Amino acid sequence: MRKKLVAGNWKMHGSQALTRELCAATAAAKPQDVDVVVFPPSLYLREAVQVLAAGGAVGVGAQDVSIHAGEGAYTGEISAAMVADCGAGWAIVGHSERRADFRESDHDVGRKFSAARQAGLKPVLCVGETHADHVAGRTLEVIERQLAAVLDHNPIEAFVSAVIAYEPVWAIGSGLSATPEQAQQVHAFIRSQIRKKDANISPLTRLLYGGSVKAVNAAELFAQPDVDGGLVGGASLNAEEFASICQAAGRQDKR
Repeated sequence: MRKKLVAGNWKMHGSQALTRELCAATAAAKPQDVDVVVFPPSLYLREAVQVLAAGGAVGVGAQDVSIHAGEGAYTGEISAAMVADCGAGWAIVGHSERRADFRESDHDVGRKFSAARQAGLKPVLCVGETHADHVAGRTLEVIERQLAAVLDHNPIEAFVSAVIAYEPVWAIGSGLSATPEQAQQVHAFIRSQIRKKDANISPLTRLLYGGSVKAVNAAELFAQPDVDGGLVGGASLNAEEFASICQAAGRQDKR
C-alpha cells in the first residue's frame, strides 16, 4: 500500500520569516494519512528543521545536492552529507530547471542520486520531457533514458524509499498541466520500467506528478491509480493553497 506524498518545492523564494510561517502552517494543516515534505532554499534548511522538529510530522529536504560526496575544494557546493547534518531527510535531484539552466546531464543526475543515498537522504528523482519532445511524441523515450541513467547504476532496492516525480517541462510554471489521463499514462510507463528491474519493488515505489499542480486539479490527478501525490511548485508558497492540495491527497483511497 502506497501512502500519498505531497512535496512543496519553494525554489528560490523565501526568508527566515516566511520559512517559519509556511512550516508552521503546513504542520498545522497536514492530514494524518498523507506524507508531506517541504523543500526550502538550502540557506533555510536549518530554520525549517527547527520549526518542524517539535511535531515531526512534516519532512524537510534540499532542492539539490552536489555530485561530490564528502568534502573538498568545490566552492559554492553543498554536499548531501551537509544536508543530512542540518537534519533534513530528503533531496530533489534532476529537477528540469537544474537540467536546463545548469546543464546537468543524465549522468550528473545519477551521481547526485547516489550521493543523496549514500548520505542517508531519500532522493526525489525528477524526470520529464520538454515541449519539443512532447510535440514530437518522444515523451516515453526521454523518460526511459533519464530513468536508465539512475536505474542502471543504483540498486533497485533504493526505490523502496526513493521517489520519482514526473514533471513535464512544458507544464512547469506555465499554468498548463498534463491531463489526468496523460499523467497516468506516463506514470504507468515509469512503474513498468521499475517492474523490469524488480516486480516486488515496483508496486512500492511512489510516483509524483509535478507541473502546475493546484488545488483545483489536485484531486483529479491524485485519483489516478499510479499517481501517488504531487511535487508542487508555486502553489506551495501559499499556505492555504498548499493545505488544500494536501487535503485533496488525503481524500484519495490508499492502494
